[in-house]
Amino acid sequence: MTTVPENTGPQNVEVTGPAGDRFDEILTPRALELLARLHEQLAERRAEALAARQRRQALLSAGENLRFLPETKHIREDTSWKVAPLAPGLTDRRVEITGPTDRKMTINALNSGANVWLADFEDANTPLWENMIGGQLNLSDALDRTIDFTSGGKSYALGPDETLATIVARPRGWHLDEKHILIDGKRAIGGLVDFGLYMTTCAQKQIDKGKGPYFYLPKIESHEEARLWNDAFIIAQDFLGIPRGTIRATVLIETIPAAFEMDEILYELKEHSAGLNAGRWDYLFSIIKKFRTRGREFVLPERNSVTMTAPMMRAYTELLVQTCHKRGASAMGGMAAFIPSRRDPEVNATALAKVRDDKTREATDGFDGSWVAHPDLVPICKEVFDAHLGSSPNQIGKLRPEVSVSAEDLLAVEKTPGGITEAGLRNNISVGLQYLATWLGGNGAVAIFNLMEDAATAEISRSQIWQWLHNDVTLDDGTKITKSLVERLIDEELVKIRDAAGDGFDSARYGQAVALFTEVALADSYAEFLTVPAYERMP
Repeated sequence: MTTVPENTGPQNVEVTGPAGDRFDEILTPRALELLARLHEQLAERRAEALAARQRRQALLSAGENLRFLPETKHIREDTSWKVAPLAPGLTDRRVEITGPTDRKMTINALNSGANVWLADFEDANTPLWENMIGGQLNLSDALDRTIDFTSGGKSYALGPDETLATIVARPRGWHLDEKHILIDGKRAIGGLVDFGLYMTTCAQKQIDKGKGPYFYLPKIESHEEARLWNDAFIIAQDFLGIPRGTIRATVLIETIPAAFEMDEILYELKEHSAGLNAGRWDYLFSIIKKFRTRGREFVLPERNSVTMTAPMMRAYTELLVQTCHKRGASAMGGMAAFIPSRRDPEVNATALAKVRDDKTREATDGFDGSWVAHPDLVPICKEVFDAHLGSSPNQIGKLRPEVSVSAEDLLAVEKTPGGITEAGLRNNISVGLQYLATWLGGNGAVAIFNLMEDAATAEISRSQIWQWLHNDVTLDDGTKITKSLVERLIDEELVKIRDAAGDGFDSARYGQAVALFTEVALADSYAEFLTVPAYERMP
């Protein structure tokens, strides 16, 4: 069933997703024309970028290591260039809250007291067709101030404009398709769909409010991929009659290859750049993925024991701050995944103490702000950064000239303290199963064991198991991690989940979750992203 009247959009664009209430406000002829133009000019280059990832992976698997690129040394060493000046609404970013674009979250995030809301179409979101188009409607309604929500007798509405967070949308990464839109008979590129629909629906509304349009760019692995986004920005701005440079984008440095190209990524996005973010969870996933066959030298301990004080993580974050500030860009800290408990004071105290320590380290290092996943964590993050920033909106003047990071520092995986225990293996299994069951049900951000889990942390869970299996890793008690052991623990953890859920246990959905988790954690071949096969299981 099409969602737009026949012959009102480009003839080479077909919308196959089911019609929904007001979907025609998003899937307009103008929007579909922009999608067609973006794909016409960028689809082949996107395919080449994905092929380049595979070529680099083959080299890494063969024993080659990452390095700072000799061919772009002149960009790194040229001290004269800067990115564009800070844009309105992005000068002070001391607290950023993240979350999916459902109606309740949209209102709560904008009202949270955070400076910025990352409106997420990616890792905290499940790419159901209804979520992708409904999320665009929610952002449009929020900018129009027509959004409201009622649940359980409680009503939600926006506060005054001056108290609302700046919206920064995060489209899907280059690797994901949108199967409900076909262009020239082929699936559309998910990120370009999210970007293009947002631009046609919300860009002018953000411009009218003096803040935007702004984006977070995920999963980038090279400066060539950043250049691809920059060209998408130019195409869209020219198509919509918006001055070039109006768009600003913050790139998540959440892949290990991108950590070696931070200067180059900023350079490619220069007139559209708003800085870099330390996407710590996907960064760990990337390290596991890229070096998954390289033996114990690149095997991380269980995920909950890997902290930001590990040598390789210190090198990554300090280099990010230094790189951003020498180019006049914002350096944004990583996600505080701890979830406060309003029922358990002890859990709450522990979570808040960990968040305070994490944010204090980031503020001391020179970050200009940081991420939280829950509105209750906004005050503590703001308090920490207020203490370090004072009346200044950011710390871009803190240049960190003493920082010197080598390729070896970024790759010092074996120096990461921590072990691999049966409890850690069980945690990976339980988190993976619970998250996938919820993801398949349409929710991409899930509180599990007092942590906010999204696709990135689920990726770590299943990738660690795959790596441990294929590198003959043993648990701290001497037990070898085998396929049969993992299969037994999957069964045992599923029983625990079923007992805890009681009558709320969805056996069909957990059946799907077990099948998918087994596929991405135990198969001989490694799936690059679990969300790709998971997406195929969705309507």
